[in-house]
Amino acid sequence: MLNYEFQNDTGILVLQPKEPLEEADFIALTSQVDTYLEGHGKLHGVLIHAQSFPGWKNFAALLAHLKFLKAHLKKIEKVAVVADGAIANIVPNIASHFIHAEVRHFDFTREEAAWDWLKQSSDIVV
Repeated sequence: MLNYEFQNDTGILVLQPKEPLEEADFIALTSQVDTYLEGHGKLHGVLIHAQSFPGWKNFAALLAHLKFLKAHLKKIEKVAVVADGAIANIVPNIASHFIHAEVRHFDFTREEAAWDWLKQSSDIVV
């Protein structure tokens, strides 16, 4: 299950994976993100907030996730990964090889620092 919320005033999408991700999560998310992008062109940021990554329910969910990423990564300026664990620490290094967005990791308890970083943009008025 993937909970998500748009912060329309800042152009930031908050993702909170709680349980293994399902294909339906990405179908719903794609619809919402595409609607937002039609009016705004890009997302200023994505904040991924999870104590740990729950994985995918099945292979169809993994494929839906990859399809979502392929369609939307070029329209995202920044990604803040707010999580604990070894994988969270290496995400920015891995992501830098595949996407143009700036990606940073923040410890799970430092969500406010992640928000501050995401909001640092010449296009965001807070």
